[in-house]
Amino acid sequence: MSAPASESQPMISMQAVNKHFGSLHVLKDINLEVDRGQVVVVLGPSGSGKSTLCRTINRLEPIDSGTIAVDGQPLPEEGRKLAALRSDVGMVFQSFNLFAHKTIVDNVALAPMKVRKQSKDEARAQAMKLLERVGVANQADKYPAQLSGGQQQRVAIARSLAMNPKVMLFDEPTSALDPEMINEVLAVMTSLAREGMTMVVVTHEMGFARSAANRVVFMADGAIVEDAKPEEFFSNPKSDRAKDFLGKILNH
Repeated sequence: MSAPASESQPMISMQAVNKHFGSLHVLKDINLEVDRGQVVVVLGPSGSGKSTLCRTINRLEPIDSGTIAVDGQPLPEEGRKLAALRSDVGMVFQSFNLFAHKTIVDNVALAPMKVRKQSKDEARAQAMKLLERVGVANQADKYPAQLSGGQQQRVAIARSLAMNPKVMLFDEPTSALDPEMINEVLAVMTSLAREGMTMVVVTHEMGFARSAANRVVFMADGAIVEDAKPEEFFSNPKSDRAKDFLGKILNH
């Protein structure tokens, strides 16, 4: 293991990051630092670059220029170092991406056995603890298709936590869920935030942004337009883009 980075170093650092899809400039000179234990919620209209930003942090999307570092380590291009970095950065997507042919407990135990070389007993014991933590331990021997969407997403969170990540990225984790299931997933995320997990969350859930975020980053057209504390952002947005966005969302 490399020596722990100094506490003063940001957990995530993005400097002058640019990304194009063909002629479309989807991330424009992104500068963003996230301190350890901070919860940053990324808001913005569709197509503003939020998900792409999230996906560059563990190099699911390569960048054209700029630098990204996690816990002081620059993102490797590929290979074993990239795999190691990815195991430090948990990611939860819209779709739950669970293995359909494996039980819930096996879904959570798989990566620690394969990547962290845990024994089966150790990995399963830890998986059960995590399933308990997200409130689905009683479903451990079922298969994903037997669970509700909210339960599957909580399993997906437990699976990310099983790698003991330094950072958790959430890319619209509740947008595929029925309304009554959203809160059970947000409750798990809120408890993680309170426990001091460093989190970057792309979401449309304004209540979560207000209550759990330390900062709100507002994006439009591939750029960060505002970066403020939630109470500031919601009560006094500085830019017309943010005012317009909030007007549409909060007047629903």
